[in-house]
Parts: sequence; C-alpha cells; structure tokens
Amino acid sequence: MAYAVVRIRGRVGVRRDIADTLKMLRLHKVNHCVIVPETETYKGMLQKVKDYITWGEIDKDTLVKLILKRGRLPGNKRVSPEIIKELTGMDVEELAEKIIKGEIKLKETPLKPVFRLHPPRKGFERGGIKKPFSIGGALGYRGEKINELLEKMM
Repeated sequence: MAYAVVRIRGRVGVRRDIADTLKMLRLHKVNHCVIVPETETYKGMLQKVKDYITWGEIDKDTLVKLILKRGRLPGNKRVSPEIIKELTGMDVEELAEKIIKGEIKLKETPLKPVFRLHPPRKGFERGGIKKPFSIGGALGYRGEKINELLEKMM
C-alpha cells in the first residue's frame, strides 16, 4: 500500500522539527503531493506533521490520473503514456500498480517525486484547514477519501 500526502497549511509559525520533517517528505509548499510507502517510519513522520498535511491510501485509478495530469519530468516537461512507456518500459497502469504495491519508488522513476496540485475545486470541507478531518476539517488521516480530494485538486 502507498499513501498520498498533501500539504494543506503554509510555513509561517512552523516549529523547526516539524519543518524538517516536512522537508524530508519533500512537502515544501502548499498543495504539493508526494506518494510514500506505508512503513512505520513514514507513519511516524506523518503523525508528527498531521497538523499541516492530509493523507490516505491512494488507489490505482487516481494514481494513473495524477501521473498523467500532474506528473512532470526534469525540466518541467509534461508526461504522456508514450513517454512513460519509452522511459520505464512499462505502461502507466503497470507503473502505478508497482508504486502502490511498493515494488518501485516514485523517485526511482524518471518522474519528479512531487506533484504540484491546484487548490481543491469547491474548497476544502466545511471545517476549513484548521480542523482535523474526523470533525469535518481538512487535516490529518482521511483513508480512502484522499482520492476524492486529489480528484478535486487535479
């Protein structure tokens, strides 16, 4: 399994240890998204920065759309199914499946490891960006619902 992690809140007033963890996750700016494997190390990092991000399990269809719509190559070049087939030797669905299963990491592919997203269309949930997802806000763990948020942000 793999997690999609999206930074929700900005960098003003962030404690140094939390800022360092966000940097290690490559979440430098708001609305940036990374795909990380489901390991104990990453779970601890996500728990530490839970007040600045949201995360959940990404499904294959959403990852394929994310790669094709928002994926970039070095030099900010757009990605197409033909380019991915040429560079990796596998089609987009197969690449997404291997990333989700943890057989390959996104940084091992020619793609940039960070996806730059739009703010969500129609905004975040009714609680805004200062409350946890469990009580209607945007922050923290959201499970399968991360796919709906990513659809709104692509």
